[in-house]
Amino acid sequence: MLFNSYIFILFFLPLCVAMYFLLYYFRMGKAARLWLLGMSLWFYGYFNPSYVLIICGSIVVNFIISQFLLRQRRLGRARTAAAGMAAGVCLNIALLFYFKYFDFFLENINAVFHTDFALRNIVLPLGISFFTFQQISYVVDSYRGETAGYSLLDYAVFVSFFPQLVAGPIVLHDELIPQLRDEERHRPDAYCLARGLYLFAAGLFKKVIVADTLGNLVALGFGGLEILTTVDALLVIFAFALQLYFDFSGYSDMAVGIASMFHITLPMNFNSPYKARSILEFWDRWHMTLTRFLRRYIYFPLGGSRKGRLRTYGNIMIVFLVSGFWHGANWTFVVWGLLHGLAEVLTRRFRNTWDRIPGVIQWFLTFGFVSFAFLIFRAGSLEQAYIMFRKVAKLESFQITPVMLEGLTLPEVMHLEELLHLDGLLDGRYGLHLWIFLAAVLFAALGTKNCQEKAFVCNKRSLAATVGMLFWTIISLSGISTFLYFNF
Repeated sequence: MLFNSYIFILFFLPLCVAMYFLLYYFRMGKAARLWLLGMSLWFYGYFNPSYVLIICGSIVVNFIISQFLLRQRRLGRARTAAAGMAAGVCLNIALLFYFKYFDFFLENINAVFHTDFALRNIVLPLGISFFTFQQISYVVDSYRGETAGYSLLDYAVFVSFFPQLVAGPIVLHDELIPQLRDEERHRPDAYCLARGLYLFAAGLFKKVIVADTLGNLVALGFGGLEILTTVDALLVIFAFALQLYFDFSGYSDMAVGIASMFHITLPMNFNSPYKARSILEFWDRWHMTLTRFLRRYIYFPLGGSRKGRLRTYGNIMIVFLVSGFWHGANWTFVVWGLLHGLAEVLTRRFRNTWDRIPGVIQWFLTFGFVSFAFLIFRAGSLEQAYIMFRKVAKLESFQITPVMLEGLTLPEVMHLEELLHLDGLLDGRYGLHLWIFLAAVLFAALGTKNCQEKAFVCNKRSLAATVGMLFWTIISLSGISTFLYFNF
């Protein structure tokens, strides 16, 4: 099920929240958590019920492993616990490998060794990258003895909690399970409901009005690579960087907002990353819960920065290689991850030199690198990315093709112009729609505080903003699109 759908907004969400608190009101706590679990599984299996079997099987197996690890730890069997932890992590990775990378592996075997292994065309379950990492963290924390006292129901709700199930944020057990148990949170809170609705509306607006509109331009560009001019290619590159941010941060805002309606706080996942002045700062602001996972469960166990400069740089490259593979089964993601790893290594190595560069130039270089690297992230192949880079490098034409000028035209704005008899004032052939939209989006990303950074005040102004964003987005849901990170 999608957040940006009529069934979710008008039926699923209000029913889920209302019944959850109603059950707690009648002191039926276990029933309330079972209700949340059942609704989460319905949300997850809405488009493909077989997904439910996969996630339920994964939940049961990982819980059994965690209980085994806790028992071995109590008995003082350190080696057995370590072996069990390693086996649990490998089992999760194997599940992820089969569904996400098996065909990719066979394709490359066939290409290198000229074999003809048949591809299985395995359907990728939604959110498997997210809930697999979440369960790996739980297994490791169980080995450390940090998950004692949790029931299977606690764990199942923790993994399947629908706001963060499909595209994060990647939540840790000590962030969610204690909140689910806290009796103070079993009653609806007016402020949390109002803030949650505001964040949900803001995230929905980011997705439907901003990201999907930018996506039209990006789709036009990648659908006609050969006819793009240099300026067209640059527009597509920066439009995708903005589309990806508003799409993914929009989802995260909605996830945090929905959780707030349940009187639950989820961790922040984005902190205005395009304001970053270095690649190090960018990864402290972008997909923050993934960065935290990679740092805590991969970088630190590898030794972090404690074993010399060369070992530190090697650890960084390993972490970013994992990050690239985690995002997708394509060499484009591998190259993207390695480029970010190399950029972080170079920034650390020449930190003193970087710090002497004026801040504006630091920002420009960082944003430019991130945007051009995201081109590789978006491209269907390295060859497609090369064609786009070549379009930019050749500097053959600085005109914008007419079809690109019309790529960011909002239907709502066109209807408003007709109602006000302003037809033609912002005619697409002049590109005014495009430039006004891009300027507004850039200002929002660079010149304002993000939704979770601002202190929410429940007043008439926030109410008007919430209603306005919900109204605009709901009337624009005719062309429903999935979130980009659903593919990862």
